[in-house]
Amino acid sequence: MEQVGKFKLYSSEEVLDKHFGKVGTPRRDEFERSVASSVHAYELGEAIKKARLEQNLTQEQLGERIGVQRAQISRLEKGYSISIPTISRVFQALGVTTATLDLGGTIGKIALW
Repeated sequence: MEQVGKFKLYSSEEVLDKHFGKVGTPRRDEFERSVASSVHAYELGEAIKKARLEQNLTQEQLGERIGVQRAQISRLEKGYSISIPTISRVFQALGVTTATLDLGGTIGKIALW
């Protein structure tokens, strides 16, 4: 904490420690996993949007290709409602012919489709 005039300024680490516990505690670990998961979902949504726009498709047109409403494509592009089967259908509809998931360690990569 730093005092600036009559204000107290806290670093983000101090705020996280106060509200979620120190790094390595179960509550903090769960919070960190949740944030990482949300960031990955957002990045995947952005990849879907980029691929769709590169093909000059509207959300409605992509939705028609995979049999869902435009609103579902919007949710996917925002990082919501993402599942591997849905991702597979979307990317196949966009012409992405292969995808792998890197599980790291000794497991390595697996083909999704």
